[in-house]
Amino acid sequence: MKSSQPYQPLLLRILHGLTGLFLIAAVLTAFWTYNTYDGRWGKIPLPSYPEIEGVHGTFGLFTLLIFPVFVVYAFQRGQKRLIQPDSLAKLTQFGKPIWWYTLNRITNTVVIVALTFALFSGKMMDEKWLPNGELNHFWYYAHLIAWLIMVVCVALHLLMNAKVGGMPLLLSMLSWRFRAKDSPALWANNIMMWWCLPLTAKFNWLQSASRLEVVVLVSIVVAWVVSVLK
Repeated sequence: MKSSQPYQPLLLRILHGLTGLFLIAAVLTAFWTYNTYDGRWGKIPLPSYPEIEGVHGTFGLFTLLIFPVFVVYAFQRGQKRLIQPDSLAKLTQFGKPIWWYTLNRITNTVVIVALTFALFSGKMMDEKWLPNGELNHFWYYAHLIAWLIMVVCVALHLLMNAKVGGMPLLLSMLSWRFRAKDSPALWANNIMMWWCLPLTAKFNWLQSASRLEVVVLVSIVVAWVVSVLK
């Protein structure tokens, strides 16, 4: 572990922070929603709050709005933090530092996939199901499973990052210091430069996207389209 605090790009910290904040709020209110309307597999003495489903849906919506931007950044600028083509081969080096780094990259990737599943299954639900006592819909069960998977994945994500980078890595995600090249003052100009790129250059960017990135983004678009059509 490095004694000095590593540097994280400012945009990564902002996107990761917002996604994490909304996600944690959505996870907590998801359990409260289950506790209020269901509770078949156990519940705790939380106050009954019928409006909690709407609160959960709001946090889920915030997560869904910021998540596509985070996905593009993670796969384009942060690809080295995600699963690599040789990751499975490196997992054979059990106990070595590269084994832990590889496992960390895999858990980072699994969190993105799990969140995609959670958001997709949530958009497939009807907000009237739970208030009407309709608890046996396929997408409700899928969303419950997604919630459980998400809790496990977030815990693994935190544990693996703590193992690989220790407290300095975790604290580096909370720091507001940034280098000149990361200044928000440059963002508008960078966006305009990208917008003015020729169509062929943008198409080349799409071609460079990994299959997993495409699947995640397409899943988000499909979820929006299906929910609108419903």
